[in-house]
This record gives sequence, C-alpha cells and structure tokens, in this order.
Amino acid sequence: MFQSCSSAGFAIVSSSDAVSRLVADYQQLIPDDDCVLDTKSEHGFNAATVFVESLAEAARALGLIPADRSYRPNFTVNYRALFPDASRSYRVDILEASLEQHAVIWVNGDKFEFSTEAMTRAETLKRCLANVTALLKSWCNSRSQRAELRSVLEALDTAWASFESKYIFELIDIEARQRKLIVRAIEHEQKLTDLETRHGQLAAATMQEYMDFQRNLVQTIGRLNSVANSRRKGRDDLSVEILWDSMKTIQRCDYASFLAAGSSEDVELLSAARSLSGDVVDSFLAMRKYLRETSTCLERVDPHLSNNVGLVGRLVDWEETWEVGKKYVQNSMILNGICDLVAEIRSAQLVIPDLKNLCEECDVELFMVLPRILWLGGLIKPAVYLQVFSSLLPHRFASIQESGNTSQEQWPCDSELNAFIEQFSDVYALLMQDLSSAGWQPDDYAWEMLVKRVVLGSEARNRDDVYGTLPANSRVQTEAEVESFMNTMEGWSMEVQRHCAEDWNMFMSIILKCLSGKDSQSKELCFQV
Repeated sequence: MFQSCSSAGFAIVSSSDAVSRLVADYQQLIPDDDCVLDTKSEHGFNAATVFVESLAEAARALGLIPADRSYRPNFTVNYRALFPDASRSYRVDILEASLEQHAVIWVNGDKFEFSTEAMTRAETLKRCLANVTALLKSWCNSRSQRAELRSVLEALDTAWASFESKYIFELIDIEARQRKLIVRAIEHEQKLTDLETRHGQLAAATMQEYMDFQRNLVQTIGRLNSVANSRRKGRDDLSVEILWDSMKTIQRCDYASFLAAGSSEDVELLSAARSLSGDVVDSFLAMRKYLRETSTCLERVDPHLSNNVGLVGRLVDWEETWEVGKKYVQNSMILNGICDLVAEIRSAQLVIPDLKNLCEECDVELFMVLPRILWLGGLIKPAVYLQVFSSLLPHRFASIQESGNTSQEQWPCDSELNAFIEQFSDVYALLMQDLSSAGWQPDDYAWEMLVKRVVLGSEARNRDDVYGTLPANSRVQTEAEVESFMNTMEGWSMEVQRHCAEDWNMFMSIILKCLSGKDSQSKELCFQV
C-alpha cells in the first residue's frame, strides 16, 4: 500500500535553524504562487519527503510534545516496520491520503470505501496543514509568528496522529479481507493434510470428505488465479475434474506399463499421457506446498495479490498445466493422438539420428519438420489422429459436429482436404506395390521412406537415402509421385501452423515437452511469498 521514502535524520539543531530550514523546504515544495502540492513526480515526492521531515524536526526543536501514538503497537507487522515507535514519523503517504481524500480504494478488482470518520479526519488534517503552509508562506520570523507556529504545528501533529490511526487501521482491515482468499486456500489445504495424516494418502483419497475439500481448494485457487495471475489469462474455470482425470490417467499408464512387462514400444506410447497428467498433479502439489509455507508468514503476503512473486509463479504453472489437462488429458482421443505422435517421432529419431539433435536443440528446421510428421501420422492412421486435426483445423471438419461421430476411419472433412487424402492414398498404394514387388515388407519400408523424406526434405544430399529401396524400373515414376505429394503437403503443413497460431503453439510445446522428458516449470524453487 505504501511507497518507501528516505528517513535521513537531522542532527540536533536550534529552533531558529529548524524553522529556517522548514521555511526553505516549504519554498522548495511549492516554489510558485499557485500553492499546488505535487507528490506524483519524483522531484515532487522527494521535496515532500524533505518537507515532512522538516515539520517533525521543527516541532522537536521547538520542544513540542508529540501527540499520543500508543495505537501503533497494534498495527500489523508490516505497518509496525513503517512506524516502529511513538515518534512523529511523518510520511508522504499519509499526507497524500489526507489531501486527496479518495473515499474508494480498489484492491484485486474489489471496491472498498473508507469510513466517513476517516474522511472527516483527513479533512481536519488538510485544514491544519493549510494553516501551517499559510504561515510559512508569509514568514517574517516575528515573536508573534513563532508563537503561532508552535500552535499550528501542535494542532497539525494532533490531527496527523488522529488521521494516521484511523486510516492505517482501515487499511489493515481492507488488507485482511483481501488476504482471505489466501487464508481460505490455506484452510482447505490444511484439511486435506489432516485427513492424509489421519488416514494415509491412499485411504484419504477415496473419502468423499477429502474429495469435497479438494474441490473447494481448486475453486479457491481458481479465484486466486483470476485476481492475482497478471502474467497469463487468469482463468477461474479449471475444475477439479481435471485433477481427478489426470490422476486416473496416471494410474492407467502405470498399470499398463506393468502389464507391458518391459515392452519399450508400449511404455513409449504411454509416456506422453503420463507426462502431461503428471504435470497437472505436480502443479497442484506445488500449490499446496506453497500454501503450507505461506501459512507460517501470512503477514508477508501483499494484499495486492499480483505483487506476490511466489504466488504468481505458482499460479502461472498451475494455469499452464491445467489448460493442457483440460484440452488434452480430458479428451482421450486427442491424448491418444498425442501419444502416438510422440512415439512416431521417437521411432523417426532411430531412423534419422539428426532428428534427435533437432529436437534437443529446438533447431528452427524442426518447426518445419514436425507438422509434416504430424500429417504423415494422420494420413496413415486417420482414426487415431482425427480429433487432433479436427481441433487444429475445425473449419475443415464441420461435419463432425453435425454427425457427432469422432472415430471414423475416413475423415469427415471438406473437399479440399479430402482431395489431399486421396492423393496420399494413391501414393501410398503405389509405394506398397513397388516395395512388395521388390521383396520388402511394404508397411515398414513405406513409412520409413516417407519419414526420411519429410525430415530430410527435397534437398537430401543422397536421394538414395530416401528412395534407394524402390525397384529401378519404377523408381523414377514413383519418386515423382512422392515429390508431387510432398509439395502438396507443404501447403497443408503451413495451414495447420497458421490457422490458429495459439492452438498450434500450445500443441507443439506439449509435444516438445513430452519428447524432452523434462518436468514443466521446476516445482522445487526457493520459497517466495
């Protein structure tokens, strides 16, 4: 709520010197005849800081007893740090509040009003300050003026303490109400921890009471996110079902991995689903840890919640991972497509080792290659990738919404995309025929040939690396057909990237995250409020 201001104390000076300095500092504060006090500019704020310090020093030098400030020990810790004792400790913040007299304050988007009494005390302080400045403006250092100065400084100090007390206590009340969101979240988290302690995590997780507390905590986190997460969207519609579905997906993946009995192919297929679901759970656990740590230092929480770096960081991670959970983990068909794509890319890395380097280094060429691999996977396994493509190119799949059928082997798409699919079918059939006649396993070698082409591109140093397995008598024609298809694919690769860049960027980020095998934002950062 308050700006910091310097407090460079003055050495003990005579009353005459102190008053002379006060007059000089007043002239620096309001150098013109318009008597407008400026505290918004850096120069004006610094001049006001010097002036209020001169006020306190002049009152001390004149031997004036400070007004009663015995209320200050009842301030919260942060305000006690600003007002550590019973000395005058005039601050520009208090001066500004009394002059501006804003009856309304907005905190985290909520409106709060100061009481009528606070505004009355502000007006009294403003009037007392006007009496001081009017005297300083016409100062001639006569005996009568010195007596009047003592009187107006004494009245000013009494009014200042009266307003300071009311204003700060009302700020404390406003801040306490704004911290209630954090307090409520801490209370929900403590209830979860209590149940886990009493019953064990596994047993507690099956209890309806535990699930209710989880729901309450997630709703409160969503509310916190809406008012504090200034770095992202501030969504409050990410429900606890995202967490529950992610936990179920992890259980299914772990069970399937156990049944796979070491089959690297099956485990690889599940790795993406487990990674994305694990991010959702981990971000929730990190948020719980933050709340436990914050419960021990609640007074350090800035009531303007977006100013708390640690809270915002946790909320950013929470929103990012739960958005992915909502869009991809909760949609099993899209999740299956993502898992298959990650597995296909890893298989391609074994065929073309350079692809692994591109992925690890996030080379710019990678972002030309990945949409081609995505299209190749979708064209070979249309049922697996249908939901992926309909989410990225919804305008091409309008009939899905009309029919409600989302598991078709043939895509219900528009005529342009259908023509591209038919072109691929013709090329793929030609490859299968040629490879079969050459004595190769057509499925394996057709996929390997196409994936080499989409990764290496048309400028492959040795075209035999791509087309070497084709029979010599048909290679020229088949190679020409494949190249024609690849040229058409480039246009579709650009469309899937550009139609909705935000969706594509999110999709690519999770693919790269799954490929890297790294956790999302580190959950073990040093604690910050």
